[in-house]
Amino acid sequence: MQENEPNPHRQLGRGMAFVASLLVLGMFYLYFENSLQARDHPNRDLQLAPGAELVLKRSGNGHYVFPGAINGRPVSFLLDTGATLVSVPAHLAGELGLEAGAYQQSMTANGAVTTRATRIGALAFGPFVLRNVPASLNPGMAEDQVLLGMSVLKHLVLSIRHLLDSSFKLRYLW
Repeated sequence: MQENEPNPHRQLGRGMAFVASLLVLGMFYLYFENSLQARDHPNRDLQLAPGAELVLKRSGNGHYVFPGAINGRPVSFLLDTGATLVSVPAHLAGELGLEAGAYQQSMTANGAVTTRATRIGALAFGPFVLRNVPASLNPGMAEDQVLLGMSVLKHLVLSIRHLLDSSFKLRYLW
């Protein structure tokens, strides 16, 4: 081969380097995406299971978010010790089988809101199942997270451990 002739393998080599770069970037993306999910949603794999205790890990933003069910339908709960009742986004009422009752005023972090009273037939998370739980339907909640307030938490013993894992332990109040 003369010095002025182009190398026929150079283009193939560049294509293979490009594909290898994409594969490496894809692997980094999957690794870091999984790490971020684990940090931001450490309780995402909790299952409804028998027992007397549930330990929740704090998410990356400092909240305790975990899966559960209302009337047998899956929901995402946000533990809220400052909420008097379980607060359900009003747009989820039909899907969760909840009926809107009397109008009521609720004080939220964003001020006073007119909500509707409701009762949850069955509320479940981890090993806990509670029935006939007072709640409110809040039209001001745009997201799908349900605030788990004191109408549920008063039936449980709560303890917070702020060592390395910042966990929150819940168990039935006997």
